[in-house]
Amino acid sequence: MDYSAVLNKSVSGGKLDVSEIAVLLSPPDKECEKALFDAAYKCKCELLGRVVNLRGLIEFSNICTRDCYYCGIRKSNTVPCRYTMSINEIVHAAELAGVYGYGSVVLQSGERSDAGFVDFVEEAVRRIAELPYELGITLSCGEETLETYRRWRRAGATRYLLRIESSSEKIFSRIHPAESSFAERKAALKRLQQADFQTGSGVMIGLPEQSVEDLAADIIFFRETDLDMIGMGPYIPQEDTPMGKEFPDREGDAVKRLELALRMIAVTRLVIPDVNIAATTALQAIDPVSGRERGILAGANVIMPNVGDVSHRKDYQLYNGKPGLDENSRAIRQKLVESLAAIGETPRFDGTGDPLHYFKRTKKI
Repeated sequence: MDYSAVLNKSVSGGKLDVSEIAVLLSPPDKECEKALFDAAYKCKCELLGRVVNLRGLIEFSNICTRDCYYCGIRKSNTVPCRYTMSINEIVHAAELAGVYGYGSVVLQSGERSDAGFVDFVEEAVRRIAELPYELGITLSCGEETLETYRRWRRAGATRYLLRIESSSEKIFSRIHPAESSFAERKAALKRLQQADFQTGSGVMIGLPEQSVEDLAADIIFFRETDLDMIGMGPYIPQEDTPMGKEFPDREGDAVKRLELALRMIAVTRLVIPDVNIAATTALQAIDPVSGRERGILAGANVIMPNVGDVSHRKDYQLYNGKPGLDENSRAIRQKLVESLAAIGETPRFDGTGDPLHYFKRTKKI
């Protein structure tokens, strides 16, 4: 299958199948890869502008009831010091995001669904919604009931990120314990849409035994699930996890996964042009100098700078090499503004940056 022909079909709005997406993810040379990135970035700029939406990230708790084989805060990992920020601490971090003009915050935690946790998140969201800033509120707290999602939505949250990590049930089962249900994960995404959340998911790229065809099927999953936001990044082993011990990095592995992740961003942008796509911190973990910026130039349009307390960051390491562990939020902001200016991009200050896809999906425009 001719690479240029498939790329032209995608740019022209043609609907690609799995085999065609797999072709785009496997450029035969650097010239074809550059053509892919150029096309994706042009698509992003024409539809969304040379603007990057900013989300102040608050990792408010690393207590988790799940035991995912790849994750540094899995419940069986005894290395992290477990913590939960107080509501006042969460609100203070959200205030910083407002002062910095980020326009949005992301409250992220381990997965819990007990009544106390549900009440706690609801109150934190309500308090943030009362702040004198135009702050969009994103949650990333795992699988919950429809009623819980609706409570959090009524309290003021507008977006929710629930990563599936792989749309292949076979791969999903390999990287999660038996009590984690692939069907339930997909059902939770549907519940989020029922609750009127701007709904996001994502995958890890470069997992052991994952094929290009698997990744192409992930992009089809994004499209068929009608997602509004995509957050994906390269798999990075965490040394205190079963997968990190079984599949340690070899020389050059991380760079290959980074390059594949950038191609995933680009192809996703072409296949679903109007979604929000994050340039994740995992890109920066592998390429500290320009990882996130390369993600933007491949078609991403969201970055999530950390505004949480520095003292907790070492205990919220989902993977090795997490950047910014000892940087305060003001320094992170300054570096981000400078790095975006260097590639000709402008941070969107004081705007929520909602995904166009959500308004089209819900027929609100």
